[in-house]
Amino acid sequence: MTQPASSNQAVYVYEKPVRLWHGLNALGIVALTVTGYLIADPLASVGGEASDHFLMGTIRFVHFAAGYLLAIGLLFRLYWAYAGNEHARQIFLPPLLNRRFWQGVGHEILWYALLVKEPRKYTGHNPLALLAMHFAFVWGTLFMIITGFALYGEGTGQGSWQYALFSSWVLPMFGGSQSLHSWHHLVMWLIVCFVLIHVYVAVREDRLSRQSILSTMATGWRTFKDDKPLDDIH
Repeated sequence: MTQPASSNQAVYVYEKPVRLWHGLNALGIVALTVTGYLIADPLASVGGEASDHFLMGTIRFVHFAAGYLLAIGLLFRLYWAYAGNEHARQIFLPPLLNRRFWQGVGHEILWYALLVKEPRKYTGHNPLALLAMHFAFVWGTLFMIITGFALYGEGTGQGSWQYALFSSWVLPMFGGSQSLHSWHHLVMWLIVCFVLIHVYVAVREDRLSRQSILSTMATGWRTFKDDKPLDDIH
């Protein structure tokens, strides 16, 4: 059932903890991607005594620290999905059994392909964005955290909690360290592709759709450009 909306109406969508998590998570993903790439393809050796340099050690430290922050951030985000408003839990619980949801996905695909004149109007994520956020981002991030801790546990050793909780079962599942490294690296590139598409679509929708996009993540408020009814799915 559609809801009325005014072009002068602003709806508070993303609470401050969600916006803070979004910003810190973006920085963490950038740090993890850059350092992860350099770990897989190290820089040329630096001249001089090895004791005078710790370049790759610093890169690895930044990668591990950002990985911990990513994991802690996801745990906090899961908590806020419970404690926050309905939009805080949206990316974790897409209405996959709702027929209108899938109709909305189809419509948004046509909109992005420029086959319809305008998108539908949603307070939170549109159905296609929600689907992408859930599978590419949420599950992709969870995969990277689990596999990352499994690889990290190799270095901390069999007596560590990282090895006991992750390495002990993840490494055998993937057939060993080298295979797990390859999967970890592959999904990193999939997340990079998702982020690039995510940024492009956010800028595109901010210019072409009937509601604010970029400013909403900065302020939390969604503003509308017309008084047509909302198409939110409940």
